[in-house]
Amino acid sequence: MPINVQVEKNQNESSANVIRRFTKRMQNAGIVRKMRDRRFYERTKSSNVRKEARLKKLAKKENYEKMYKLGKV
Repeated sequence: MPINVQVEKNQNESSANVIRRFTKRMQNAGIVRKMRDRRFYERTKSSNVRKEARLKKLAKKENYEKMYKLGKV
């Protein structure tokens, strides 16, 4: 659901004031908060993907320990 925020410049109003009013309306509409939430959103990985990653990590660790015992690391 898009929310449009529109600000028009009044007579004898500086551009800095217009920008300030615009940012204030953006914050009050909750758009800034939504964008920040979306920016750092991370999907949860499926159980199969997590399981495969864990198995791969365990295999890698096992291989490292084997090489360490042989003195190759």
